[in-house]
Amino acid sequence: MADITLEFIKTGLYTSIQDLGRAGHEASGVPKSGALDSRSARLANKVLGLEKDYPVLEITLAGPEILFHQAVDIALTGAKFPVTLNGKDVKRYQKIKVPANSILKFGYAKRGCRAYMAVAAEWKIEKWLGSVSPLGFGSHKLKENIINQNGQLVHFSTYNESLEAQEVKKRINLNPIKRVRVAPGSEFDMLSKEGVASFFGKAHSITQEASRMGYKLATELKLESNQNEMISSGILPGTIQLSSAGNPIILLADAQTVGGYPRIARIIDQDLDSIAQLKPGDKVWFSLADTVRK
Repeated sequence: MADITLEFIKTGLYTSIQDLGRAGHEASGVPKSGALDSRSARLANKVLGLEKDYPVLEITLAGPEILFHQAVDIALTGAKFPVTLNGKDVKRYQKIKVPANSILKFGYAKRGCRAYMAVAAEWKIEKWLGSVSPLGFGSHKLKENIINQNGQLVHFSTYNESLEAQEVKKRINLNPIKRVRVAPGSEFDMLSKEGVASFFGKAHSITQEASRMGYKLATELKLESNQNEMISSGILPGTIQLSSAGNPIILLADAQTVGGYPRIARIIDQDLDSIAQLKPGDKVWFSLADTVRK
């Protein structure tokens, strides 16, 4: 099989190689990781006829500039970025034929936060515990799967078999104001009546403290008592903790697996992908999921 090489002339703000993560290792302290907007990652692969858990590039807010040394097909999904191939605009959610020695250039996200790029070739990268996704808390594991150096190279092998492109109709909602459903967390009852009313009664702004580990919200909520630290307990992506200052924090795929703050709610799995498309300054409303309404 012939080699294909992508050279990152510019890395972008935060560009990494992700798949659907490594579920099942939380008890050992290993986060799930993986694409934050897993729906868009799966759709990028679907456009090219690839398996849904195939690796993709996750591109955050400010995108990279990539030199394709060889020809290959790609697909883009997720956030709406201005993207040009050799100076000409390209569209999302369709197969893009990239000629050899072409330059693909991303601008800044216009709507949403994260785009995904699938490549119709075999990634020549390392896995750990069944996933290519790098860990997000300073570990050395798979750090080479983070694109953080201008001039960095990523290598592929071409496929022997031909791939059939597929039409994709459903797309992620890129509205900067999201309504998401939650279930009460284990410590939900620690919220005061005013805290509950504030949690469900208004939009919460995403602060600048936003990463793959989690989003801190600008709101301050009150507890029934001053006890907002507790014995460390298990947490999962989508858990909403209340910090010592009273700020809700939405935990995402790279968050640690235990925490010592009250778990006031958890975003239901069906709505978690949409959170990944929020950026600082965007807003989120919470509502109680129908399955837990009385």
